[in-house]
Amino acid sequence: MLLALRGMDALPIPILLSSLIPGLIIAFLREESVRTRRVLNLGGAGVKLALVGVMLWGVAEGERYEWRLSILPGLEISLVGDSLALLFITLSAVLWLVTTVYAIGYLEGSPNRNRFFSFFSLCVTATVGIAFAGDLFTFIIFYEALTWATYPLVVHRGSEAATRAGRIYLIYTVVGGTVLLFGIVWLYALTGTVAFVDGGALAHVPPEQYPALTGIFLVLLAGVGVKAALVPLHGWLPTAMVAPAPVSALLHAVAVVKAGAFGIVRILYSVFGIELSWTLGMAYVVIGAAAVTILYGSLRALYQDDLKRRLAFSTVSQVSYIALGTAMSGPLGAAGGLVHLVHQGLMKITLFFCAGNISETHGISRVSEMAGIGRRMPWTMAAFSIGALGMIGLPPIAGFISKWYLGVGAIEAGLPWIIGLLIASSLLNAAYFLPILKTAWLDPHPDASSGEGEDVIGIREAGPLLLLPTLATAALALGAGVFAEAEISPLRWVWMVVDRVFGLVQP
Repeated sequence: MLLALRGMDALPIPILLSSLIPGLIIAFLREESVRTRRVLNLGGAGVKLALVGVMLWGVAEGERYEWRLSILPGLEISLVGDSLALLFITLSAVLWLVTTVYAIGYLEGSPNRNRFFSFFSLCVTATVGIAFAGDLFTFIIFYEALTWATYPLVVHRGSEAATRAGRIYLIYTVVGGTVLLFGIVWLYALTGTVAFVDGGALAHVPPEQYPALTGIFLVLLAGVGVKAALVPLHGWLPTAMVAPAPVSALLHAVAVVKAGAFGIVRILYSVFGIELSWTLGMAYVVIGAAAVTILYGSLRALYQDDLKRRLAFSTVSQVSYIALGTAMSGPLGAAGGLVHLVHQGLMKITLFFCAGNISETHGISRVSEMAGIGRRMPWTMAAFSIGALGMIGLPPIAGFISKWYLGVGAIEAGLPWIIGLLIASSLLNAAYFLPILKTAWLDPHPDASSGEGEDVIGIREAGPLLLLPTLATAALALGAGVFAEAEISPLRWVWMVVDRVFGLVQP
């Protein structure tokens, strides 16, 4: 059976259908069909994870899965399962499963759950399609599908604030998608190709096309930069934090911002190629934009009292590590940027799960209200602490691995100033995360009795459907750092990608 599946070029199709079909069926269920909805949600997530496991095994053994459907002369829908695609898809499959469990617990008793889980599944389908895309034409189909599948999740609560956030989200992302489409058409008109090729489809274009290609690169970067939350294209992201916690987790760790970051990776590695990107000076543009975004996001996070907004500006900063590393001209920096695609997802989803737990269990949404919450929710805050310390870059959590390779990659690329950027960023990370930990663990709870001490407050943790996914992702974030050298670690898989891009193996 496994040998048969390994030879199936069409394996990307059932992986897509494993979330598409449940999403479509759920849309037509009755709201009270709780058991059927759960079976479809968890069954689809389980099937997707199993199929991705088969593809992981095949790619590790040298397989490459390709499925193509011709649309017009020179244009086709192309799905390719290779090591870079699997890096993003595996993250999406794992986190979809844990987020589904979390969302079931979070939305228990809430209205419009069919609509939520239907679009939730469609959102994951679009994300996986983006990862599988074998060219820019296929990429933008799923990229735009992601915009429209995510919008109902942003406005799910139906409040005035949610409606406003959804409107802002659509304005940003639709404009960004239009700009991206313009760049794709321009590129096709100039070169006749929009394919993704190892080393870059444009690696051998004649120099007379360089001026036009510079403009095309900037247009494509602006198009994907909206979802990647590059400054000044980031404004939609903090506003979208009015959405439920599972949506916030999805936006920041699995889907939208990761789709934008993955688009930057594809432009650098599969369209232009890293050498041409440096020849045109565009790699330095990406590094500069990432550096500004890293510092800006961290500075804005410092002044946010709302916990989810603080985490949102943290995402603005942290996602740009991916662009920063992949734009460097060496394998070490690339490894740091690519592995952060996974590491940031594990840490950030943990933080948003924790924020949702605190809000749902105690009605607390502001940092200034979190005094003593660590003693009331010790497991949730232990998970939050792992995510926060990992974001700062403390070993042995996953974030340390990312920053280590970014640092040594900066030296390898002859960009020592990036070391200063990473230090400044880590200090800013500490400045907005450590006060949360101090308030939660060390400050007295405002309801504590002065005569009887804080024992009267007691422990009141989130329910198991909220707590278990939170602990699972925290454990994965810790394990990805502790076991970074293990054969099944994200870092080891990233070296397969780096080998394809640079033709080098792990030093």
